Amino acid sequence: MDAFGSSSTNGSSSSQPNPEAIMSQLKNQLAQAYAEEFLETVRGKCFEKCITKPGSSLSGSEQSCVSRCVERYIEATGIVSRALFSQQR
Repeated sequence: MDAFGSSSTNGSSSSQPNPEAIMSQLKNQLAQAYAEEFLETVRGKCFEKCITKPGSSLSGSEQSCVSRCVERYIEATGIVSRALFSQQR
């Protein structure tokens, strides 16, 4: 089976993948990769910044710090995304 879900290996064109299905699959894979990268970045940066004494639960100040950190990261990501999108126009 190739990367597009086709089991044909003889090069015949009778079972070519649907371009819309390929685009949908790529979009889903990109979204998943972005979400994983986002979580890793937030986890690393916000944990280092906010969790001073790791334990079995978060203190109120740690919860508040993590919440603010995630909100700032989301806001910054949005600003960068909008700037990149406006440059592409």
